Amino acid sequence: MNVMAIDAKQEITAGTASLGIELGSTNIKAVLIGSDFTTLASGSYGWENQFENGNWTYPLTQVWTGIAASYQQLAANVQSQYGVALTKLGAIGVSAMMHGYLAFDAAGKQLVPFRTWRNNTTAAAAAELTTLFDFNIPQRWSIAHFYQAILNNEAHVGDVAFFTTLAGYVHWQLTGKKVIGVGDASGMFPIDAQTKTYDTDMVAQFDAKLKQKGLSQHLLDLLPQPLVAGTPAGTLTAAGAKLLDPTGALQAGAVMAPPEGDAGTGMTGTNAVRERTGNISAGTSAFSMIVLDRPLKAVHRDIDVVTTPEGAPVAMVHTNNCTSDINAWVGLFKQVATTLGADLSTDALYAKLFDESQNGDADCGGIYNYAYLSGENITDVEAGRPMVVRTPNSHFTLANFIKSQLYSSFAPLKIGNDILVKEEGIQADSMIAQGGIFRTPKIAQQVLADALNTPITVMATAGEGGPWGMAVLAAYTRDRAGAANLADYLDAQVFKTAESTTLAPAAAGVAGFDRYIAQYQNGLAAEQAAGSAIADYQA
Repeated sequence: MNVMAIDAKQEITAGTASLGIELGSTNIKAVLIGSDFTTLASGSYGWENQFENGNWTYPLTQVWTGIAASYQQLAANVQSQYGVALTKLGAIGVSAMMHGYLAFDAAGKQLVPFRTWRNNTTAAAAAELTTLFDFNIPQRWSIAHFYQAILNNEAHVGDVAFFTTLAGYVHWQLTGKKVIGVGDASGMFPIDAQTKTYDTDMVAQFDAKLKQKGLSQHLLDLLPQPLVAGTPAGTLTAAGAKLLDPTGALQAGAVMAPPEGDAGTGMTGTNAVRERTGNISAGTSAFSMIVLDRPLKAVHRDIDVVTTPEGAPVAMVHTNNCTSDINAWVGLFKQVATTLGADLSTDALYAKLFDESQNGDADCGGIYNYAYLSGENITDVEAGRPMVVRTPNSHFTLANFIKSQLYSSFAPLKIGNDILVKEEGIQADSMIAQGGIFRTPKIAQQVLADALNTPITVMATAGEGGPWGMAVLAAYTRDRAGAANLADYLDAQVFKTAESTTLAPAAAGVAGFDRYIAQYQNGLAAEQAAGSAIADYQA
């Protein structure tokens, strides 16, 4: 056994390792890290959102099934790799997809099914609150969901005693604490950059709205308490330990980090929490974030202002769609390969197809893909209908088809970032990307660099993603190692020897993407019409 394995075994036995759990759109993943921040073991559970009664949702029973399954797989990996049982943890952190609406009554009973970030059903509420606050309130935000329920006269509204995000809910069940990381909180309601808590003037304005609607609640009584990174957020209770590990082997008592959203773990996992640093997370959805060194000059409906895990303001461009469509097409190609008798792993298929895209035209040869599994606020698409469009004279090759898939994954993100760069003059000194699409080296990274016309860095930890970033935040909560702030901790402790690759935009690629995006935007009317004209398929 090598030295690293012996050290890892000692840390696991001593109960000093840190656990990060992230509930993403398609996977629930658990990652265990050691004191050197390397991954010791991991586990995962696949799940998918369901479209029920007009809402994208996940049942909360599956939340706990998935968490237990991912933890069980992680614990089994620990036993297999190190020959010891996982019974004690030093620190734990939970993160999840941001925004959405989980509402409960005074007895803790869930009042309506979970409404996720993916729902574009709060346009009236988001517009009214944006005008009221003079601050952009996206449709995804929790306050937009709550206010839309009020506007809809939904029966449950008067019974709401608490509403939170998915990460906030899981943390509540594990610790009994109704708290939330300030970054995740910033996707519920606007945060005051000075106080690091909800903006009091806006809270008062919303309370006046509640009173006008004949409701007696006060907003602050309904929201979880925001906490900045590094603040202990309770400890794992015995009941919480049983939820994580139904076998009963896991002991209670681990310190818990403030629960964060996937934006916060993305910033942490890419070392992008200082002013003028930026990061991009690409998965089912995509978002880019730049930590601001000055306030925005205007309110933009396509630019969210959220915060870092320490409460610093961040300009965020969020798109509802990114890799779902390309994943579906690769799944189809996998079926074709299997039918023809070819034995290719999914990773190998991605690598071959992505590599082939390099033989395509810079503008994809007249093939345009709209990767909209759901609606997209940035492009005013209400209902998603994935669609491929080509003209009779298009260069319809496999290379161009796959390149168009890659371009379309980042197209809405480019449209949003152009607003930030061209209208606000905001640009980051560095942009670091993470997400599964970057596991195939350099291909998607170069496409993104060309799309945004800026250098893109991918770290060796890019495939680790949000749960690793959450494990780092958990370790920071337990032991800040003398760091004055999270940025110093990340620089001095976590990323001191990090490996990375940076690709600059290529002139031909930038020009090609610009030609592609111009025609893509011209064709958005067809995508919008498809959503209106073609009813959702019911099996």
